[in-house]
Amino acid sequence: MNSSLARRSLWLIALLLATQAYPQSAGPEFPNPGNAHMSRDQQRSLGLQAAAQVYQQMPVLPDSSPETQYVRQLGQKLVATIPPEHSWPFEFHVVAQKEINAFALPGGPMFINVGTITAATNEAELAGVMAHEMSHVYMQHSAKQESKAEWTSSLAGLAGGILGATTGGIVGQLAQAGIQFGAQGIMLKYSRSDESQADAVGAIILYKAGYNPQAMADFFKTLESQGGAPPQLLSDHPNPGNREQAIEREIRNWPPKNYATDSAAFQKARQHAMTVRAYTSEEIAQGAKTGQWAALNKKNGAAFNSSGASAVSTIAPVPATSMQSVLPGQRMVATDLGPMKIARPETWPVTMPKHQSDYVTIAPEAGVTSNGVGYGVLINAARTNGQRINMDDITTELVQQLQRTHGVKPVSNAEPIGVSGVQGRSVMMQSVSPFPSANGQQQLERDWLVAVPQSADVVIFFLFVAPQSDFARFQPTYEAMLKSVRF
Repeated sequence: MNSSLARRSLWLIALLLATQAYPQSAGPEFPNPGNAHMSRDQQRSLGLQAAAQVYQQMPVLPDSSPETQYVRQLGQKLVATIPPEHSWPFEFHVVAQKEINAFALPGGPMFINVGTITAATNEAELAGVMAHEMSHVYMQHSAKQESKAEWTSSLAGLAGGILGATTGGIVGQLAQAGIQFGAQGIMLKYSRSDESQADAVGAIILYKAGYNPQAMADFFKTLESQGGAPPQLLSDHPNPGNREQAIEREIRNWPPKNYATDSAAFQKARQHAMTVRAYTSEEIAQGAKTGQWAALNKKNGAAFNSSGASAVSTIAPVPATSMQSVLPGQRMVATDLGPMKIARPETWPVTMPKHQSDYVTIAPEAGVTSNGVGYGVLINAARTNGQRINMDDITTELVQQLQRTHGVKPVSNAEPIGVSGVQGRSVMMQSVSPFPSANGQQQLERDWLVAVPQSADVVIFFLFVAPQSDFARFQPTYEAMLKSVRF
């Protein structure tokens, strides 16, 4: 063996020994987030409702602001690391508040205070805060609060709908998911174990995005070292303890990387953020009482898009569907749903709710997508807890609820309608269909809302949906279904 070959052999042996002595993993993998007792649609709905409230109660920078544009670019980079099957339609907004805080709502809406941008010394630290908050959404921590609260009981197979006029509305729903609005703004209820999980998952997001996960701990450590009252970011989030050590242990055996720390884009956005008119929490609380922020946001063009059109989403576009695959068959069959019986097209199966407050769906398989039902009927119910039913008030509340959660707008006034021998209310509404038109363009959807008292304290409501251009072809079937209803 010549000397050069011997040296190479010794180098290989040394490498093998080093590898055995200091094993390295193949890299971190995202944990399974598990299952919450709330569906994805419910979580998204609650998040959108809470986000709409933020725009009413806090000053939000318009989408065109340099801070929002930068935060969304950074957010897209972080979202790209998350497995699509467990991702959410994340969207990013900036609040003109001096205090250091950030929060992500169920389903993906996220808000970062101006004070957080200016407090971070580099991009990696801001990315760490964002990754931590995104991890709460990934792990569905707010949604899992639902398992600790008493939700409206099921109604003999129909989900118990929640209406503001009957069971607390948005305030009650958000509170059950651990989301509250107070003098200091929005607060989310997390446990120490939630915080530890958010640190761990946030570290994976940072690593896969090319940042040192230790930057997240560095930022929290900097905040903790500041004197006086703790920033809201820390007061809302209980310290899991030994944050730095836990992150250090987690990343110890991950393959080394050349981490990015800062960027010119961050420093530019940070410098501009220092010039933004920001408000204290006390000023924001006072302004919320007078409607100051709703007016200011409207004036500045900071309007919340309840359809989530600005969201960073990994959901693939839905292809157009053929009319033949969704048209109802000629034969109608009776279906017993417990509190009511209804006839339906034999070719449209019934899908019962998996979670409370989900809808019963009667729809063709080709008419349902991951983004929603585009053809068919959705049925739900609400209990008034012994209060006397006022159909005008109930219908108004339903319309408002649908507007807040799904961007559905009424195109007619509520009119009386008879169903199963009792008088209900009928409202024609409009939204955006989950299905594109034949030429691939976005199209409008017609949503026909019918609400009917089923008993002294229970209201059943139906949503008959189809693209606006096709609704006339489905309306005779929808009317026949209503005529068949028996309570």
